[in-house]
Amino acid sequence: MAMKLAATSAIRSFASSSGISGSSAFARCLHASAGSKKIVGVFYKANEYAAKNPNFLGCAERALGIREWLESQGHQYIVTDDKEGPNCELEKHIPDLHVLISTPFHPAYVTEERIKRAKNLQLLLTAGIGSDHIDLKAAAAAGLTVAEVTGSNVVSVAEDELMRILILMDPELENQTGAKFEEDLDAMLPKCDIVVINTPLTEKTRGLFNKDKIAKMKKGVLIVNNARGAIMDTQAVVDACSSGQIGGYSGDVWYPQPAPKDHPWRYMPNQAMTPYFWNHH
Repeated sequence: MAMKLAATSAIRSFASSSGISGSSAFARCLHASAGSKKIVGVFYKANEYAAKNPNFLGCAERALGIREWLESQGHQYIVTDDKEGPNCELEKHIPDLHVLISTPFHPAYVTEERIKRAKNLQLLLTAGIGSDHIDLKAAAAAGLTVAEVTGSNVVSVAEDELMRILILMDPELENQTGAKFEEDLDAMLPKCDIVVINTPLTEKTRGLFNKDKIAKMKKGVLIVNNARGAIMDTQAVVDACSSGQIGGYSGDVWYPQPAPKDHPWRYMPNQAMTPYFWNHH
């Protein structure tokens, strides 16, 4: 529901005014119509599960639950799950769309090249948390607004992380709780029995947990990652789970996402991976 309300609010503001400034943005506004907008949503297909659960708003079948409202306002709303390759459905709409909505668990990767071709584009909306599927430097240079639904799934993620810790950890450790702030990551890692990762994906954090970082941890460390898969060095995690350096790795984030069938994290030992599904509602 938070995604639906945020998407509605963001699109309403852009439909009523341009809401952007700067020479690059102004040039785009000249191409864009003052009223009706072409809005493209990229969501996964839930197939039979869409019928079983009407609260699965983040799928192609439900389309965030905003189709009726958008069309009643005179906007064109196109929804697809086809987002990869030069001949995909999304590519057909890049040149004249005004708003692109995507989700972190079925992201439409918005590259600099796509931004250059999207002459009418004004708003990039992430129906969830995290916009690392967007080239933010290119978006800023083009005067685009990038928005997301901050805080939309905080409780669900916290509950999920606690569940994963309990699944992975030795029952004898459950009574040994305590917390201390540590500024130096390298100083902290050797002290930790469990590492929970909650950081945005940036150029500084991409591949942060590589072979060297993992080697600094206690042998048998448990890692829960519900942030972004690309924060981890994929092969380093596989090797560490195989050797026992990582005693258990769990999370719902992959790179790329959705994860291909041959993704090595599906088959490595000592893992409790699940699909990314927290932003459905």
